[in-house]
Amino acid sequence: MGVPASQAWAVIKQVLRQKLRGRQRYPLVLMLEPLLRCNLSCDGCGKIRHPADVLRRELTPEQCLDAAHQCGAPIVSIPGGEPLLHPRIAEIVAGLVAQRRFVYLCTNALKLEERLSDFRPSRHLILSIHLDGPREEHDNSVGRAGTFDTAVRAARSAISRGFRVATNTTLYAGADVERMRAFFDAMMAMGVEGMMISPGYRYERAPGQQHFLQRNETVELFRKLLARRKRAWRFNQTPLFLEFLQGNVELECMPWGTPTYNVFGWQRPCYLLEEGYCATFRELIDSTEWNRYGPSSGNAACSDCMVHCGFEPSAVAATFSLKRKKRPSRSP
Repeated sequence: MGVPASQAWAVIKQVLRQKLRGRQRYPLVLMLEPLLRCNLSCDGCGKIRHPADVLRRELTPEQCLDAAHQCGAPIVSIPGGEPLLHPRIAEIVAGLVAQRRFVYLCTNALKLEERLSDFRPSRHLILSIHLDGPREEHDNSVGRAGTFDTAVRAARSAISRGFRVATNTTLYAGADVERMRAFFDAMMAMGVEGMMISPGYRYERAPGQQHFLQRNETVELFRKLLARRKRAWRFNQTPLFLEFLQGNVELECMPWGTPTYNVFGWQRPCYLLEEGYCATFRELIDSTEWNRYGPSSGNAACSDCMVHCGFEPSAVAATFSLKRKKRPSRSP
């Protein structure tokens, strides 16, 4: 794994604390979106397909820090949109670090080099750089030539200046397994501390619907991708989640484990679906009909989903439990 012991221990403490309090639903990662606009328009993304007036809106640092306090998750992931477009993002990050939270600043890195000096290296700050594979695959995924080279150059610069750097890779239909395995080698050689991998989610607004994987296709792809995986590869994910992607274990979705807060409020039910918003985190937890979501619910919007933001929390929970189920065979 590519996660330091101090970060893993923060998650363990959260699980143990909540279990002692008898809580079944609690957050591990806050998905904090301080804005929804972006400087790219990726085929597989449904997050930036909002009207222009919405894309101009931004959360204040005070709203971001209050959301983290309400939620209490030990880890805060800051996606978007592109967070480096927020003029006060450095202030937001510094405030979260001051709260002793581990912050994943998720960026396409197009503006990272010019803004690196706004941030200070810290064991609590991880620059999570979006790279959807080798140069050709990544540039095709984001719809702009040259983005891979810009992101890699920024990653190298950040590593040389002492920042923790990870990568975030979404895989779609047609991914070339051998090229992706070579990409993993290249990222490890570059010095990133860990890689996050996940199948894409079929956003209703996303224009590239043909790129998304069905559930059986996801299992087939990840079995090939992770077969005989190299010891040098470090993933900043739970081993159980990687087993889930390969169809070796069954996990239920736990959307409350990664609640989303953005310019609309607390998003119901999760980072991937928009079915209303709540004014407070407690309202989100108490008023959402959670049994309506997840693959076993029969909800068509959840049928093919195997994305990390839904199943990493259940992988963590299952690690502390004996209730996880192994699949009886290797067939998808």
